Amino acid sequence: MELPPGHHAATRAAALAACYLSYRRGSPWRGLALQAVRSGRRQDIDGVGRKYYLELVLEDVVDKDSTINCTAEVLHHLGNKNIAPDVQFTIEGELKNTDEADNMFYNRIKSLEKELVAENIPDNHGNISPEMEPIRLLAWVASGYVIWQNSTENTKFQLAQIKHVKQVKRSDEYLEFDYVILLHEMVSQEIIPWQMTVLWHPQHGVQVTRESRQPKHASE
Repeated sequence: MELPPGHHAATRAAALAACYLSYRRGSPWRGLALQAVRSGRRQDIDGVGRKYYLELVLEDVVDKDSTINCTAEVLHHLGNKNIAPDVQFTIEGELKNTDEADNMFYNRIKSLEKELVAENIPDNHGNISPEMEPIRLLAWVASGYVIWQNSTENTKFQLAQIKHVKQVKRSDEYLEFDYVILLHEMVSQEIIPWQMTVLWHPQHGVQVTRESRQPKHASE
């Protein structure tokens, strides 16, 4: 069944695909977000679930003039809320290379004498200091994993704010950060605190080793 580009279900599936793609291909200097849905088609698969076939335009979170086309398939499993949707994607063209900036960030954090601690990124006026931008983008990328794992056909999540982030000292090559973030669920308009433990290395990408929804008072 063909869906108009502005169809709510197609937009939700496309936003989920963008979050998954950002998690798989993002870094502290590259976050991806949905800019537009070019086309969408929905298929009911008996006994399996509902599948969306999508053509998307993604934009760089920092440089919104930098866009890339993508095709994606999103399968929501029938009835089981505990199984993450299946997402497959193909990017048309090349993503912007961020290796140099990523390595500079890695070396800067590795050389800190005290572990990094910060809160309220962006602040209540929407401001982000330049040195916190990669910390924010790392949360954006990692939140893509959380959103993928916790989405249904009727949800649409987006990272709203980092409430707190603390670097965790490690003896190996990875950087580790413990985040408490606020996710905005746009269908219900709920703001949900979420904890996530994030590992990152320039050669190995982002890993979320632990994530859990927090009680509302965690955001206060």
